[in-house]
Amino acid sequence: MNKTELIDAMAADAGITKAAAKKSLESFLGNVESSLKKGNRVSLVGFGSWSVSRRSAREGRNPSTGKTIQIKAKNVVKFKAGSDLSGAVN
Repeated sequence: MNKTELIDAMAADAGITKAAAKKSLESFLGNVESSLKKGNRVSLVGFGSWSVSRRSAREGRNPSTGKTIQIKAKNVVKFKAGSDLSGAVN
């Protein structure tokens, strides 16, 4: 499912226009993003939680040349599925 299909499904399920569903989805995604940027965790009980973790700098290898390269440290987003979501897909 892509973003357009999700908006269509949200509009149909909630009985709202596609424009309203798009606005709602974009608001949700924007709020999750801004919370993660601040270093906060976002948790939806039963569905899952998003958090930010620091990945340290490390050495890597260029697959085409085999040469060693330095990979910079960066923040990464992690998602852990909740029990209800895990149960629904298994």
